[in-house]
Amino acid sequence: MLAISGGGSGGAFAVGILSAWSELGTRPRFEVVTGVSTGALIAPFAFLGSDYDEQLRRLYLSGETRDLIDIEWKGAGIFSPGLLKGNALRSNVEQNITGEILRRIAIEHRGGRRLLVMTTNLDTQRAVVWNIGAIADSRRPDALPLVRQILIASASVPGIFPPVSIRIVVDGRQIEELHSDGGSSAQLFTLPEHLLVAHNDQAKGQNLHIYVIVNNALIPEFSMSRERALPIMGRAYGILLKSQTKQGLIALYNFAKRAGIDLDIASIDEQVPYSMLNPLSADYMRSVYRIGYEKALGQSLWAKYPVFRVPDRRLENRR
Repeated sequence: MLAISGGGSGGAFAVGILSAWSELGTRPRFEVVTGVSTGALIAPFAFLGSDYDEQLRRLYLSGETRDLIDIEWKGAGIFSPGLLKGNALRSNVEQNITGEILRRIAIEHRGGRRLLVMTTNLDTQRAVVWNIGAIADSRRPDALPLVRQILIASASVPGIFPPVSIRIVVDGRQIEELHSDGGSSAQLFTLPEHLLVAHNDQAKGQNLHIYVIVNNALIPEFSMSRERALPIMGRAYGILLKSQTKQGLIALYNFAKRAGIDLDIASIDEQVPYSMLNPLSADYMRSVYRIGYEKALGQSLWAKYPVFRVPDRRLENRR
C-alpha cells in the first residue's frame, strides 16, 4: 500500500520520491494507493505507474500551479465560499484526468488493485473514502465528471477553495452533499479507524507493507509570526496539521507493531522557506522535490517509525 498525504504544494516531495523510485527500478507495483488533498491529485498517476512521472513533474514543477490562484475579489472571500474561485483548479483536473486515464484505472481495478481517495462531508462531519477504480469501472455515464469532482473536493482546502457539491442517491432519493478537503478529517488514509484500535487477535498484517509519504514537515519550523489575524490563523492551522499528522502516524505505527505490518514513513525533514502569502511557490516546490528525489535516490529516505526531531535549541534560546 502507498498512502500519499495532504500538504498543498508539498506534494512535490512525493513527486520527487516517485521519480527517484522509478529511476532506481525498485518502485513497487502497489496493490492499494490512497490519496488525501494534494495526495488525491497525485494518487491516480502514482497508481498507474512510472509512465506518468513526467506528467506529475509538469504539474508540480513547471509553474502551472501559479495559475490556480484565481482570487475571489467579491467580498474578499468573506461572503463567498472561498478566497479562490476554484475554476482554475477544476480546469487543471479536467485537463489531466481524462477518459483514457479513467479507462486505465478501470483496467487495473478489474485486476484487483484499488485506488482510494478521501474527502470530508461537511454536512455530516464524516470522512468519506471513495473507491475511484470502482467508479471508473462502473460504466455509469457520469463516471468521469464524478471522479473529477471527488479529486477537486479532496484538494479543496476549506476557506481557500469552495467546497464541491456532489449528487448521490440515498434510499432511492437523490440528494446533494457538500464535500471538501479530505485533510480536514485526516492527513493520510491507510486503514479504517476501527481496525487501528482493534485488539491484538483482530490485528493481522497478512504480509502487508505500507509506505506513507507525508508531504509536510513534521519538525517545528521557526518563523516570526506577524500580529495580524490571517497570519496568526495560518500559523495556527499549520501547527494543527502537524499535530494531526503526528497522531495519525503514532496510531498507525502502534497498529503495525501489533499486526506485524511492515511500515515505511517518509516526510520532509528540512526547513524550507515558505510563505502563506505565496502558497504555490515554485521555489518551494522545486526544493521539496529535490529533498524527496535525492533522499530516495540515496536510499536514506524511509524510517520504520515516526521521527519527530527535536528543534534546534539555539533558536529557542535567542534573546
